[in-house]
Formats: sequence, structure tokens, C-alpha cells
Amino acid sequence: MTENRTEELGKAVNNGHKLINTLKTWISDNLLLVLTLVGVLLGFIIGFCLRILELSDTTVILISYPGELYMRILKLVIMPLIISSLISGCSSVNAKLNGKIALRTFTYFLLTSTFNALLGVILAVIIHPGQQGINSQIIKNVSLKQTNFVLDSVLDMGRNIVADNIFQATFQQVYTDYTWNSPDNVQRVLKYRSGINNLGIVFFCTTFGIILGTIGSKGQIIKDFFSTIFEVIMKMVRGILWITPVGLCSIIAGKIISVPNIQLVVSQLGWLIFTVILGVSIYQFILIQLIYLVIIRKNPFKFYISILQGTLTAFSAASTAAALPINMDILDNVVRIDPKITRFVLPVGCNTNLDGTAMFLAISTIFLAQMSDFPLATGTLITIWFTSAIMSFAVTSVPSSALVILFMVLSSVGIPDHHTPLLFAVDWLLDRFRTTNNMLGDCYTAAIVAKLSHEELQMYNNQIEEDNTTFDDNRIMRNKIFIDNEHNV
Repeated sequence: MTENRTEELGKAVNNGHKLINTLKTWISDNLLLVLTLVGVLLGFIIGFCLRILELSDTTVILISYPGELYMRILKLVIMPLIISSLISGCSSVNAKLNGKIALRTFTYFLLTSTFNALLGVILAVIIHPGQQGINSQIIKNVSLKQTNFVLDSVLDMGRNIVADNIFQATFQQVYTDYTWNSPDNVQRVLKYRSGINNLGIVFFCTTFGIILGTIGSKGQIIKDFFSTIFEVIMKMVRGILWITPVGLCSIIAGKIISVPNIQLVVSQLGWLIFTVILGVSIYQFILIQLIYLVIIRKNPFKFYISILQGTLTAFSAASTAAALPINMDILDNVVRIDPKITRFVLPVGCNTNLDGTAMFLAISTIFLAQMSDFPLATGTLITIWFTSAIMSFAVTSVPSSALVILFMVLSSVGIPDHHTPLLFAVDWLLDRFRTTNNMLGDCYTAAIVAKLSHEELQMYNNQIEEDNTTFDDNRIMRNKIFIDNEHNV
């Protein structure tokens, strides 16, 4: 009896040692992820603990300062990363394959954004988050400025895509401003505002890379140049990753301390927060996983865990662009997706694919309509659905930019916007949740497009190998002929 107990105890001890060793191995292999998670949790703990001390503005600035420097470093590498990755990626495959990859990418972007907007409409109608809102007079007469606001915004998006000065696009965007000569006479004026024109840069670099890939050996020096820049930037990114835990801890702590009254905001807008988080959760943990499972036929949650580092960064920084360098490194070196796919899909998706934003626009629009007792007929809901999906492509990948686009969606159906300032009090939180939807959409798109393009990529890689083999054989033959001629002489 004693021997059996001793044997069972020995087995339990051995199993415990195995478990500890397995845990140590996992932590060692995922040390950066663990540190990042610890940094995010510490940010929340420090932020909520220091709120009760009523710190001075100077102290809050000092707490947020490491996070500010971290964001500045990330922003520093984003532009050269986007340019080098797009040009080197598009130039590495032929125009036909580029066309198929682009078509699949943008089709998936459009479908998922449309679906997210539809999900937002359905949840907002069912949950009715604005039912406790303050009644107000319905604004029935929509001004000329409002009715044309969406059209001008769509036209501005086209103008930004086709930039007239690529250097100006690195620091300015074009937009339509209005000059009212009389109540019935409005004059539109094109102006520029500060901000990177990501759409124009993406369009130019993609076109440049595709054409560069068609000129053969003449463009090899340029291809090598941008490929080298990309490798250098990625090495810089791998170094930046190790300061991510400190940066994210600082960002979250500083943001929580600086919010005036979290309890009041949550109590007043709790149903809106709940609706957005529920929609994000349904999409992230159910729908997008089913899409991945059906198309790729692999465990989707394994993929989800592998990009958790980028998800935490996007959540903490409230920016898809901030997570772009991290995601490119993970998908290239951990998940092992073909770089020809990631170098195109991720930079383009970072600036155009905003699934979570489409959902947020739909929910917020209906929320404000419900607060104002604005009638929501079926036609109005359909208009909100499509407008939210389309206008999400015009949102830049920077924090809180969706609130600017929200005014355009409201004007499309004449919903009063005087309750919109309420959203600024809670957008710092909702922005983080919807940004994770945006970021995950880009990563899952890269995996799905890589799967759908597998045969074309394989054929293209085989063709490249055959061409290289033929080139090497020809070079060997030329060297042999040269040696024979020298010998004869």
C-alpha cells in the first residue's frame, strides 16, 4: 500500500516537473508576448490606482511620456515600411498575379466591411442602446451642406487616392471646404490639411511596384534598393518590439488617469459600450474564426494566438498603423505567410480595411438617432448600413478619426448631430476595441488571400526557379566556351 502511494506520488511529482518545464519553454519562446501582456495589465492597474491621487497635469504628462516616445518611434518607421514593402512586394510578382491578389484582397475587404456594418445595424436595432437618451426636436430640414457632405467626402477620397504631388501626400490631405455666399448659394473650395495621405501613397507605390516588375532586369537595382530598405526597417522593428511593454503600459496608464470621470461616462453610455464590445466579440471570436476555418481548414484560434502581440499593440495604441510593423514581422517569420502577400495586403489593409470602424459607425449612428427619437424606417437603416460600410474606407488609421466620418454618415439621412459630443467622452475606450477588429481583419485577409492564391504563387515560384536554372546553365555554358577558346589560343 505504501509502495503504491509512493509510486503515485512520484508520478505526480514527475508530471509537475514536466508541466513546469513545458511552461518555462512556452514562456521562453513567447517572452515578448508575456512581457507585453504584463505591460498592458500593469498599465490598467497603475492607471486606476493613481486616479485617486488626483495627480497634476505635469505628472500625467511624465507618466505618458514613455508611451509618447514609443508611438513616435513607430510612426517614424511606418512610412518607409509601407513604401518599401509595397514596392518590393508588388515588383516581385508579375502584373497578372498582382491583379489576382489585389482583386481578392479588395473583394474580401469590401465584403467584411459591409458585413460588419450590417452586424452593427442589427445589434443596435435589437439592443436599442439609445433608448434612455434625452428627447430632442427632430431636425427635418437638412441643409444643402449636409446633403452634399457625403458626396464631397467620397470625391475627396478619390482625389486623395490620385494625389497630384507624391511628396505633398506625405504630410497633407485634400478636402472640400465650403464658403456660404448666401443661404442658398454655397461655393466649394479644395483645401489641404495636415496629415499623411496614406491612400495616395499606397496607390502610387502599388502602381510603381507593379510597373517596376514588368521591366525585367533593368529594374533589378531599384528592386534590390527597396528590398534592402525593407530589411533594414524590419531589423529596426525587431529592436523596437522590446520596448513595447513599457510603451503600452505608459499609454494605457496615462489615458486612464487623464479621463475626467470614467464612472459617469460608463453609466451614461453603458449600453453603447456594451453594444460595440458585443459586436466586436461576435466578429472576432465567432464569425472571423468560422471564415478562417472554412477557407483554410486549420485551427483558427492558433492563428489568433500567434498574432496576439499585434492585437495587444493595436488595442493599447488605438491604431492599426502602430501594429503594422509588428504584424509584418509575425506573419513573415512566425506564421510563414508568403511575403508577396503580406507586403501588399497589410499596408493596404492598414489604410483601407476598417471592419471595426464600419460597425462602430453603424451602431453610433443608430444610437444618436434613438437618442433624438429620429424615425428609423427600413430604408433609413439600409442607407446607414451602406453608408457606414463605404465611409469606413475614408477613415485614417489614427485614433478617433472615425468621429469625423460619423458626421458624414449622420448627414446622409439627416439625423441630428447635437448629441455627438457625448461620444468623445467614451471614444478613447471604444476606439481600442474597434481597432482590434481592423487589425485582425488585415491579418486574416493576408492568410485567406495566401490560401486562395496558393496555386498561382506556386506556379510563379516554379517559373522563377526554372528561369534561374536556365540562366545558370547559360552562364556555365558561356564560361565553358570561353575557357575552351582560351585553351585553343
